[in-house]
Amino acid sequence: MISRLPLDEQLPALRTTLSHNPTLLTVLDRAATLALPGWYLTAGCLFQTIWNVTTGRPPEQGIKDYDLFSYDPADLSYEAAIDTFAATTCCLGIRLDPHDHWRVYAPHGLADIFNLVLRPNPVLAPREVYETKAERWQRQWPELRVLGWPETD
Repeated sequence: MISRLPLDEQLPALRTTLSHNPTLLTVLDRAATLALPGWYLTAGCLFQTIWNVTTGRPPEQGIKDYDLFSYDPADLSYEAAIDTFAATTCCLGIRLDPHDHWRVYAPHGLADIFNLVLRPNPVLAPREVYETKAERWQRQWPELRVLGWPETD
């Protein structure tokens, strides 16, 4: 099981899994030629490809868009922006460095993504956003284990 591997062994598995999506690879290759500062391909196109491959669906099924984030010194860093996504599973970014090296930003690791666990990011995202996305995603991937919003005192 990929999620139980040490992180340095999960990274090649991540690349292998994402490589099943030809559109994702094309976007990654083209973005690398744009010379954007500190860019990342991020969000749904990544974790949804993993969910699709893990559950035996076509790799591109249900993916609506491919988001590129780029660093703007007058704004948040790209990592800070990725950290604000509604679920920890969504907090993932990948870019190509020179020589076809994948740089991966995954502040919450990769285990939940490969285990089909959707976990809220309550510190940075509104509950309503998480619950709306979770409901939609669970309709498309019924195998997802959706964790509820943490109760507060």
